[in-house]
Amino acid sequence: MQQALAGAERIFQIIDAPKEYETLPEQGRAKSFRSLTISNVGFSYSNSKEDLVLRNVHFHVKAGQTIAIVGGSGGGKSTLFKLLLGLYSPTSGWIEIDNRSGDSMGLREYRDYFSLVPQETILFTGTIRDNILDGNLEADEASVIAAAKKANAYDFIMKLSEGFDTAIGERGSRLSGGQKQRIAIARAILRDAPILLLDEATAALDNESEKIVQDALTKLMVGKTTLIIAHRLTTVQNADLILVMENGNLVEQGTHDALLLARGRYHSLYYTQLEESEDTEKIVQEA
Repeated sequence: MQQALAGAERIFQIIDAPKEYETLPEQGRAKSFRSLTISNVGFSYSNSKEDLVLRNVHFHVKAGQTIAIVGGSGGGKSTLFKLLLGLYSPTSGWIEIDNRSGDSMGLREYRDYFSLVPQETILFTGTIRDNILDGNLEADEASVIAAAKKANAYDFIMKLSEGFDTAIGERGSRLSGGQKQRIAIARAILRDAPILLLDEATAALDNESEKIVQDALTKLMVGKTTLIIAHRLTTVQNADLILVMENGNLVEQGTHDALLLARGRYHSLYYTQLEESEDTEKIVQEA
């Protein structure tokens, strides 16, 4: 009963929340992008400045850069992505794109700047074509096929009995994890937004699927400004900027080499992972 009451309280908070839109806006496309600025952002789910899960997060991103966000579980990485997507508003501080805040440009225009490939792929009941077209409802058939090829999804799609018209089941239940991720990548390619958010998109895949999906992600990142939540630090050594988050605080930022020289939290995380990887490899060889 107590658990149900706690859940009901949260449900009523959502029901009572103001609508994002009174009328659904027309689909738009963000044409250009120069910079993204996060200035002293703090966030609390209760809107209380005394109960912050993010505190004074600040960094600047230029067009074309790759930014890696690393740190342990509960550090605030996914919460930061939710703020960037406009799913929540900062409790303090502000987020600006090309020196314009989300409030000044409107939520739909703001979100047109972003594409997301999450760790847990979200697909909808319908066909493969429906799910890819969700990235851009105005795209033609040639664009859908081109996106599928770039996402390394075209070959497996054409092996299915109905190709792009194959029904994928609820949440893509008829597809494997790697196939679902490639559909999500094709959707992001078709969306063609200037800022790409990647939430450790290969974490739940086996080694073979990971290689195929990673190749598709590399193609997707070309020409994009990319923010990556990364758990394996060896994958982000070439990032233009690495942000280290811990308990809602941005504790370090810099390049891979600079952070290793600083011998701080990133140095500790990196060499701990390296030792764990070497130990695992040794066990496999001995087996």
